[in-house]
Amino acid sequence: MDAFQDRFNRFTTGLNDKYEPYVKQHLAKVYMMLGGTSAVTAIGSMLQMKHIVDLGFLAALGSLFLVLGLLFYRDNGKNYYTRVAMLYAFGFCSGQSMGPLLSYVVRVDPSIIVTALVGTFITFASLSAAALLAGRGQFLFLGGILISVVNTMALLSLMNIFFKSVIVQMGQLYIGVIVMAGFILFDTQSIVEKVRLGNRDVVQHALDLFFDVLNMFRRLVIILTQKEERRRENERKRR
Repeated sequence: MDAFQDRFNRFTTGLNDKYEPYVKQHLAKVYMMLGGTSAVTAIGSMLQMKHIVDLGFLAALGSLFLVLGLLFYRDNGKNYYTRVAMLYAFGFCSGQSMGPLLSYVVRVDPSIIVTALVGTFITFASLSAAALLAGRGQFLFLGGILISVVNTMALLSLMNIFFKSVIVQMGQLYIGVIVMAGFILFDTQSIVEKVRLGNRDVVQHALDLFFDVLNMFRRLVIILTQKEERRRENERKRR
C-alpha cells in the first residue's frame, strides 16, 4: 500500500512539474467528459440488449451524422452545451450499435465483457499516464505511421470481402488493438500541445480519446469471444 501511495505521489508530482495549471484543468475536463460519454454508451448498450430501446439501423445512421456534425460544427465559444449533447448522443448511438454484439457475447460467456472492460481501462490509464509523463511531443511522430497503418488495414479489409482470408481478419483485430494503443499515446500528447496553442475544445478532445477507447474495447471483446469459442470447439472435438 505504501509503495502504491509512493508511486501515485511521484506521478502527481511529475504532472504538477510538467504541465501548466490551465493544461491540467483542461485534461481533467476531457477525462470527465470521456467518462460521461462512456457511461452513456454503456446505458445505450444495456437498453438495446434488454430491448427497452432499440434504434436498429438508425443508431448507425445517427452515429455517422453526429460525428460529421461535431467535425463541422466547430466550437465557437457559444455552442458548448449543444456539442456536449451531440457527443453524448453519439455515445448512446454507439452503445446501441454495439448492443447486438454484446448480446451474443453474453450468450457465449458474460465474463468476457468484464475482462474486456478491465483490460481497456487498465491499458488506457497506463498509456495515458505514460504519454503524460514522457518527454514533450515524444509520441507525436506516431501520427503519420498510425494513419498509414489504418489506411492499409482499410484497404486489406476491402480486398478481403472477395478473398475472405481468416488470417487477414485475425490480423485486423490484433493489429487494430496495437494501433488503438498507439493512438492513445498520440492523442494524449496531441491534446496537450493543442491546448498550449490555444485549442480548448473539450468536446473534440474527448471524442478523439473516446474513439480510441471504443475501438479497443470492441476489438478485445471480439478477440476474447473468438478465443473462447475455439476453446469450446476443441473441447467438443476431444470428447
